[in-house]
Amino acid sequence: MQVRLLCLSDLPMAVELLQQLGYEVSADEVGARIGRVLASQTHYAAVAEDEGRVLGLVHAYERPALEKPCEAVVQSLVVDCRARKTGTGRQLMVAAEAWARANGLARVVLHTRIDREEARAFYEHIGYSRATTSHLMGKSLESA
Repeated sequence: MQVRLLCLSDLPMAVELLQQLGYEVSADEVGARIGRVLASQTHYAAVAEDEGRVLGLVHAYERPALEKPCEAVVQSLVVDCRARKTGTGRQLMVAAEAWARANGLARVVLHTRIDREEARAFYEHIGYSRATTSHLMGKSLESA
């Protein structure tokens, strides 16, 4: 298995992986999002691949802040349901952490939904600890 940078040709599998997490997003929308992520030097997106088959993906970005040191945020990590518990997720997180370190970031954080117990257990297993429980608030800026 190798971890390599995400590219637009990974679009079909990216859509499938996001669907496995419960995100129903069109291929056009995912393609546009991949384009924006790939165009930013403060984002990292990679896939784990084995024998030409994409097994998972990770997306992280640099988050500057005023009240604390700049940190890396893992926005998404998803491993194909057929490849879970094979070390794929760990490999992707190691790659994201290496990217963060190479960019001078001393901390990696992530959010996981409270109902994703397996994900929480995985993150704890690889050394992450619960920092807070918070409420996510948002507001759509589309026409109101």
